[in-house]
Amino acid sequence: MMLETLCAALEAVLFAAGEPAESERLAEALGIAPEEVAPLAEALDRFYAESGSALQVLTLGGTLQLSTRAEFAPQIKAALEVKRNTPLSNAAMETLTIIAYNQPVTKGFVERVRGVDSGSVVNTLVDRGLLEEAGRIDVPGRPVTYRTTAHFLRCFGLESLDDLPPLPNGTDQPDLFDVSVAEPGEHAAQAEDAPLPDAVE
Repeated sequence: MMLETLCAALEAVLFAAGEPAESERLAEALGIAPEEVAPLAEALDRFYAESGSALQVLTLGGTLQLSTRAEFAPQIKAALEVKRNTPLSNAAMETLTIIAYNQPVTKGFVERVRGVDSGSVVNTLVDRGLLEEAGRIDVPGRPVTYRTTAHFLRCFGLESLDDLPPLPNGTDQPDLFDVSVAEPGEHAAQAEDAPLPDAVE
């Protein structure tokens, strides 16, 4: 492939990954030798710099990640502040419930239960401090697993995961409820007597 096409392919993979990607996996995905990944990443980063893009390619201990430039941090923070204080969507509540009752689990597990792509929803819940990485599974690809956080417990008025309400045996699922989630460390309104919704089968 031409350099421009390879750069575009690398950009697409890094964007879709949403987290640091190992150089060897990138090389395999792009059909190139591992030693070609670094020069390709440099070319893509140089293109961003020359075009005045807000994006950059970060090299993090043998991995690459697509990131925004530091000078745009104030605008990004302002936008995320608004996002983090909005109620959780039904998709977010379903994802949070699946992970809460089965943790630690991978994004792939959540997607198999929900039947739809859930990567962006998991990333949003991580951004809002409700989920965190819980390590990697020792299988090919070493996928990341996720678990709930102490902030999750505070938001839902739980002292521990043992306080999660039992899942109903019937087919009817409780209604999803909205809750405005505060920043980690800030006081969040507790949802009293409001059970988490059952996972979507």
